[in-house]
Amino acid sequence: MRFNGLTKGFFILILFIVTVAFLDVLGPYYSSVLWAAILAVIFHPMKTKLRHMMGDKNGLATFLTLLAICLIVFTPLAIIASSMAIEFNMVYTKLQSNNTQLPTILADVMRHLPGWAQSFLTEHHLNTAASIQQKLSQVALQGGQYLAGSVFLIGKSTFSFVVGFGIMLYLLFFLLKDGAYLVNLILEALPLSTYVKHHLFMKFAAVSRATVKGTVVVAIVQGALGALAFWITDIDGILLWGALMAFLSLIPAVGSAIIWVPAAIFFFGSGVLWKGLFIVVFFVVVIGLVDNILRPLLVGKDTKMPDYLILIATLGGMEIYGINGFVIGPLIAAMFIACWNLLSGKDNRENIDEIDEEFIEEGKAPPEG
Repeated sequence: MRFNGLTKGFFILILFIVTVAFLDVLGPYYSSVLWAAILAVIFHPMKTKLRHMMGDKNGLATFLTLLAICLIVFTPLAIIASSMAIEFNMVYTKLQSNNTQLPTILADVMRHLPGWAQSFLTEHHLNTAASIQQKLSQVALQGGQYLAGSVFLIGKSTFSFVVGFGIMLYLLFFLLKDGAYLVNLILEALPLSTYVKHHLFMKFAAVSRATVKGTVVVAIVQGALGALAFWITDIDGILLWGALMAFLSLIPAVGSAIIWVPAAIFFFGSGVLWKGLFIVVFFVVVIGLVDNILRPLLVGKDTKMPDYLILIATLGGMEIYGINGFVIGPLIAAMFIACWNLLSGKDNRENIDEIDEEFIEEGKAPPEG
């Protein structure tokens, strides 16, 4: 018995070491693996419908689903990114060629600042339009020199991004094609009861779908409305600012305020009161309603978590895992709650989520060659 126990314990140790080593190997591309899994969960129903329409041609349905993902998700992102790069280059060029009214406007704003603030700016030679223009030109020149000196690092990062993106697409194809079979293998290996395994997997799928789809919808709506508000108030680079507000909307309760609050202060300081009031009212009322109504409706409803927990989990996740944290944080929180509910008996066989029979049957079939 002692020998058997020692053998079992040693095997568990080997299993733990091999698992940690395997996760360490996947570490450089964990983002690719994560997003491939999340996109597979989101678009698997589409693949299933296409497979039924094509007479169970799983490979063809998977390929068409992958094409649809590229058209729906990646193509718009590429267009927006290229447009942002063009607008950013225009702003940079204007700063280098002194072809911008920004220094004059900033000087006008500074005249309305308190005396102590004006004294501080005078000490640092930032009290006139000419000195501000000189400082901006120096910043633009230093930025250009930094970028020129970082060409190798930028090229390396671009190469890593391209490789990671390719790995994600490659893995996404096989997760869409054989995902049900892989899930079935994983569930069978877990030493848990069937209903617990099904519930945890369904919780993972529901939270992944709700977090990504809900956050993306809120981001698109906030970015579009923010760009519209900036267009009405005649602010240059509306696409750039709209994209930044969409990105910052990933942070609940703060989000686009990082962009529009300085814009409102700028208008108030320059004496254009109606634009400042419009920015404040529009973002507080309209954007605030979008965030307070859509986010709980699209995210909180399906995750079955309170808003404050989603906020804390999102911020904590982004602090630890970066941009991926807006999914990982709520996902960990949801799995934490689900596990404790199962342990306490709050989630029992009567109210637990189960995998649909069609997915189970698909998982039992071996993958196509």
